Amino acid sequence: MKILVLNCGSSSIKYKLYNMDDESVLAQGGVERIGIDNAFIKVTLPSGEKKVIMHDMPDHKEGVNFVFKTLLDPEIGAIKSLEEIDAVGHRVVQGGDKFNQSVIVDKSVEDGIEELCDLAPVHNAGHLKGLRAVDALMPGTPQVCVFDNAFHSTMPDYAYLYAVPYELYEKYHVRRYGFHGTSHRYVSKRVCEILGLDVNDSKIITCHIGNGASVAAVLNGKVLDTSMGLTPLAGLMMGSRSGDIDASAVTYIMDKLGMKPQETADYLNKQSGVLGITGISSDMRDVENAANEGNERAILALKMYSYRIKKYIGAYAAAMGGVDAVVFTAGVGENQTGMRFDACENLDFLGIKIDKEKNDKIRGKEAVISTPDSRVKVVVVPTDEEIVIARDTKELVSK
Repeated sequence: MKILVLNCGSSSIKYKLYNMDDESVLAQGGVERIGIDNAFIKVTLPSGEKKVIMHDMPDHKEGVNFVFKTLLDPEIGAIKSLEEIDAVGHRVVQGGDKFNQSVIVDKSVEDGIEELCDLAPVHNAGHLKGLRAVDALMPGTPQVCVFDNAFHSTMPDYAYLYAVPYELYEKYHVRRYGFHGTSHRYVSKRVCEILGLDVNDSKIITCHIGNGASVAAVLNGKVLDTSMGLTPLAGLMMGSRSGDIDASAVTYIMDKLGMKPQETADYLNKQSGVLGITGISSDMRDVENAANEGNERAILALKMYSYRIKKYIGAYAAAMGGVDAVVFTAGVGENQTGMRFDACENLDFLGIKIDKEKNDKIRGKEAVISTPDSRVKVVVVPTDEEIVIARDTKELVSK
């Protein structure tokens, strides 16, 4: 069985084609700048070499169509006919209260995703465009949606509700949803395999640390709590997102800067976080380089960044009554050794002892980076959201 996984953003499409007989990746790449000048597709060849092809893509239908053309290309493609693709799996950011597990797409599912656009206007609109493009180009091909917040749907009400009038939850679904769920789901299970733990008797803290970042408390295989909220803005300090902030500080900022609600949301999502503190970049590699050169605001940003991760690790250890393993994943979590060390330093009282020498050597691969006598294991696990989507898609279309 061959399954194509699509992750459609507002102006981009990432894709992977799997042979599910052995879960091998047959092709992968990404489309950028849909609807913008100088659109292109970047294809990763079997050799690991990347090839960039410029192509005008005014909309997602043309973007998906060009992905298909690339997959069929005699030189860099992987299939001879679109009929070889048995199903398409999609990542969808916001499933709200409507979707707490992966589903086969029909009109009611598309309508449900559209109804949730208020909660994730940019993301869900992009996902819908991808779904409808596949509908138009490959009619009758089964499609599956895997929702980013679904793994977090096990949170108890006392964890996901905000302390605001209850009618806001009843009427407008105002609550904590959480995101990066597919990643948290993958790494929380994978770390149990690595350490020989029973997933149903485990206390895992998963730290998905990328340009967007979130932490989850996974108790016996189910999420007890997570740092992101109604939207991905809440929780940790991120590349350009503020993370947790006093609501009164938000209204104060609006008043002082004369901002409207959407302008304020953009300010906190796109101009804050690491970028806002440093004034340099939202990319942690740039900030780390600047800190190494003595830039004081870059040094401050790194301290703020790791301090907030440390706070969530401590809070979630308390919430679960202990912790067996702390997992770092995603771009920063897998590669930024200094962040991992700072986030775990001085947590000996929780049983967390990170091995600095081991940690310094590990980038982008699975490894235990805690000391042999550390009661809590600290582990790097590269995430693989696409294989989770492919597996869910295979399971549903095979029924």
